[in-house]
Amino acid sequence: MSAQRTRFYRDKVNGKFMGVAAGIADYTGVDVLWVRLGLIIGTVCGIGFLPIVYLVLGFLSEKKPAYLYSDRQEEKFWQGVRQSPGRTAREVRAQFRDIDRRLADVESFYVSSNPRLSAEIESLR
Repeated sequence: MSAQRTRFYRDKVNGKFMGVAAGIADYTGVDVLWVRLGLIIGTVCGIGFLPIVYLVLGFLSEKKPAYLYSDRQEEKFWQGVRQSPGRTAREVRAQFRDIDRRLADVESFYVSSNPRLSAEIESLR
């Protein structure tokens, strides 16, 4: 499933012409306005192959599935994975360390204030 979320798709829902600029914006996490301006400025400044690349991507890439992300937070997460997988992995590890620390705090609170619970937990180890 993660390979599906790290692919490039045309975003016809947020797109204007073929959804390529919106797809690039979704893939990179950059605002679609900047992608469109970059394409226009690049074409005007003489990078003549940009319209050809745009059309090729428009015809060859798949349409973005509607079920790809469940919410905006998940979409931002996968954009981060595509931009910097290492940084995303470090952030996830940090979140798990924080959760582990908080669970240890809860466990120590209940163990220290309830000797019967403490004995029961120790018997399970």
